[in-house]
Amino acid sequence: MLMEWEDQQTDIKTPEYVSLQFQIAGLGSRATAFIIDQLIVGLTITLIIISVFFAFFANPGFMLFDSGSGFIIAGVIIAVFILNYGYFMFFEFFWGGRTIGKRTLGIRVIQDNGHPITLLSSFIRNLLRLIDSLPAGYLIGILFVFLHKKHKRLGDFAAGTLVVHDNRVERKKKKSVIDKIIKSRRLSKDDLVLEKVQLNQFTQQDWRLINKYCERYNSLPLQEKRQVTYQVAEILFPKMDMEVKGQSVMDIENTLFVLYLYLKDEWEFTM
Repeated sequence: MLMEWEDQQTDIKTPEYVSLQFQIAGLGSRATAFIIDQLIVGLTITLIIISVFFAFFANPGFMLFDSGSGFIIAGVIIAVFILNYGYFMFFEFFWGGRTIGKRTLGIRVIQDNGHPITLLSSFIRNLLRLIDSLPAGYLIGILFVFLHKKHKRLGDFAAGTLVVHDNRVERKKKKSVIDKIIKSRRLSKDDLVLEKVQLNQFTQQDWRLINKYCERYNSLPLQEKRQVTYQVAEILFPKMDMEVKGQSVMDIENTLFVLYLYLKDEWEFTM
């Protein structure tokens, strides 16, 4: 029987001295998410091998052991290895700590300090899957997750990461006033292109600032609303390589609202 310990929680104090509380993901949800991811990776690898196989045998001059086919086979082996480990690293870094399996199960990977996972940490934790998978069937990884109080495998120890439940999946929230404003203005994340490097410059404090601004937006008097909008933009716009000068209040508001959507995806999972 897999012990999930669903009620187990941990408190983390971030470098910004913000106290966060997370619900740790147990062996059951992690294993199920991994199985889903492995099915996706396995299907993709199978399709690649079948495609190469048919491409080979469709060629009348095909020779299994000639130098050309040897390079292709070696390339396929390397591609399979990269896909097997690169899939997890790519999705964890660019999708807020979630692979497709993790997103389906409502869990995600974060740093031990509560921050989003870094590229280096994702690389380390996924490289050590090689050890966690020994001797077979991820036995070492399963034992560590099962026995450790924070359900960490070796990769998590080395990378300084933690797998937690994503509260946005678990809680159905009523649409806030700001969500209705964003919808009425027909805004979406597509209206502001942010590189990962730019997004990583924003901290928990930035999220709290823009979240508070959005919460108070509708209740502010018009003149104060303009003033606060400019003040918040002066703090946050430089991190996006943008200038406040020359923009209308409406344009600045819209940019802040779309930024709110970005940071909400990064930080709203905190309790």
